[in-house]
Amino acid sequence: MPRFFTEVQDENNITITGSDARHIGRSLRMKPGEPLTVCCRGFDYNCEISSIIEDCVYLSLISKERCASEPGVEVTLFQAVPKLDKLELIIQKTVELGVTRIVPVLTRRCVSRPSEKDFAKKLVRLNKIAAEAAKQSGRGIIPEVTPVFQLKNAVEEMKKLDRSVILYEEEGGCSFGEVDFTDVRTVGVFIGSEGGFDSEEAQLISDAGAERVWLGKRILRCETAPITAMSILMFLTNNM
Repeated sequence: MPRFFTEVQDENNITITGSDARHIGRSLRMKPGEPLTVCCRGFDYNCEISSIIEDCVYLSLISKERCASEPGVEVTLFQAVPKLDKLELIIQKTVELGVTRIVPVLTRRCVSRPSEKDFAKKLVRLNKIAAEAAKQSGRGIIPEVTPVFQLKNAVEEMKKLDRSVILYEEEGGCSFGEVDFTDVRTVGVFIGSEGGFDSEEAQLISDAGAERVWLGKRILRCETAPITAMSILMFLTNNM
């Protein structure tokens, strides 16, 4: 069944407009009476098309249920900014795996060092990649890609979460599988860029409450590490 994201303000008056409406009417050639699903804030609204008028699709609600594909934990990925093509891949794959929010972070060893203004110009494309990945993977939300954060601001965001980890293998830490996620609702994951974190940055994140973890003896590329970490986290929290 086709799935579309839109805000649902009134369950008795659900409509789809704009490019999605044109896609329904012109590309998919859907007709009144056919079913489709509207996704909003983690819920699936199973609907039937009532009518299609120009660039507006009017729907009748059949049933509403929590999206079964949404994980039971909300994961914020604090990703030190890599080169743009790597960041795009990280966004696409972590959204497929269940991430809730992606926070690009500027750290000392980042090879790519965009200004906040320059990075803001890329956000439209990055959030479009997140939206496309959410649709492809049957998500119930579109995860947000935020503007770029300085590390100290990212750490303050991390403090709001129930449990956080940092992938930092240079000085000890435990296996990811040893972290206790029992009854944890919100999780933060800090991952470095191509050059990783320096020792002061790692200490700052650890002192704020993040547990140091490692993913094994092999050295992973910065675009491989978040995909691996998300897969492990979803498994450990019974979401995979």
